[in-house]
Amino acid sequence: MKTILDKQQLHLTLLRLSHQLLENHTDLKDVVFIGMQPRGVKVSEKIVENIKALCPGETIDYGLLDITFYRDDIRTELHEANKTDISFSIEGRQVILIDDVLYTGRTIRAALDALQDFGRPQKVELCVLVDRRFNRELPIHPDYCGKAIDTITSQKVKVEWEREEVVLY
Repeated sequence: MKTILDKQQLHLTLLRLSHQLLENHTDLKDVVFIGMQPRGVKVSEKIVENIKALCPGETIDYGLLDITFYRDDIRTELHEANKTDISFSIEGRQVILIDDVLYTGRTIRAALDALQDFGRPQKVELCVLVDRRFNRELPIHPDYCGKAIDTITSQKVKVEWEREEVVLY
């Protein structure tokens, strides 16, 4: 086991991602933040909390997206469904998808399919805490990345929220 981000680095990385999002989206009325179920929820909650603290009084649209039934491995692997909670339209708006780890890109492909049920966004951007750069199976890359790392297929990257760190197994 190797620590990729310790507690302090994790907090600073989440704050940096929040600032980067605000740099590129100065007017939040056309922006929606979508956390990906299940592992992107904590990351997205922390980022949205930071943005609310940095922009008091701003209305921030934040939702959760479950992609279970949009996965391409739904017939071969058992996945527990989670709740989708998007109570606003994404039609013509800028969507920021937030997840913890980008690996093959298949989860993001499923999320893009699932988003279509909620309207046609003007733009979709991807924000991830960790990018496992060289394991992509689809041509997907993040617009905002906390930490890019090189791994081999047998390794796992996990965000340990109880210990507030990111580790490589």
